Amino acid sequence: MRQLPPLDTHAHVALDIAPHELENLGAVVLIATRSTAEFQRVRSRTDRASVWGLGCHPGLVGVQQAFEIDQFQETLHATPYVSEIGLDGSSRVNPGMQLANFTSILDALEVVPRVTSIHSYRATRPVLDALKATGECSGIILHWWLGDADETREAVDLGCYFSVNYAMTKNLDMLRAVPVSRLLLETDHPSGDRFSPPPRRPGHLEPVERRLAKALNRSPEEVRELTWRNFGHLAQSVEVEALLPAAVRRMLQSLT
Repeated sequence: MRQLPPLDTHAHVALDIAPHELENLGAVVLIATRSTAEFQRVRSRTDRASVWGLGCHPGLVGVQQAFEIDQFQETLHATPYVSEIGLDGSSRVNPGMQLANFTSILDALEVVPRVTSIHSYRATRPVLDALKATGECSGIILHWWLGDADETREAVDLGCYFSVNYAMTKNLDMLRAVPVSRLLLETDHPSGDRFSPPPRRPGHLEPVERRLAKALNRSPEEVRELTWRNFGHLAQSVEVEALLPAAVRRMLQSLT
């Protein structure tokens, strides 16, 4: 089997970054945009090993106020990845507006499923309640999950995956509560890797892999292969493999 690069399932990157700069990261990066407008600026890009996601950040007033579900639904067909949707309990955005927008996005994802990275800062319970209300959790990744033990078990029962960044690796109880078949990795650059060893950049997951390997009594190489296999199962569950870059598809095929 070929050597796999790091797989970063949630990072923020400047929209005007040059393709060669992304390739030089030596990693596959799923890039979270914060709004439909941001995604439209990168919609036509064909980066070799990066995937641009369609977002609606719950913490940004302007983004939430400007959100239009019809535009989001149309744009959904242009990407395999939805990023940075959800709820934020620290946001100045009215909670009712956040929930209405989040619910409408979840309804759209029932019709057009995607690999979906969900924000839940200080809103883990409302996010779980919204997911349960939709009755469909295919493709869901809880990014930077901070739920308690009961909420984590509930999320596992719903079928959610969990993307782990460097800041999360101190919470060994949470990591051990998640089945290894549901674990993914993220940098959440530039937030989730604030205290990570340098270099701080998207795709720099080796410190996370080492910490997770120690917690799971595995090698870093085993952790990397595990997270790639998990991502492959996730992408397959929502049938988006054909929308992934060809290089990423080949990496997934190398696991079979």
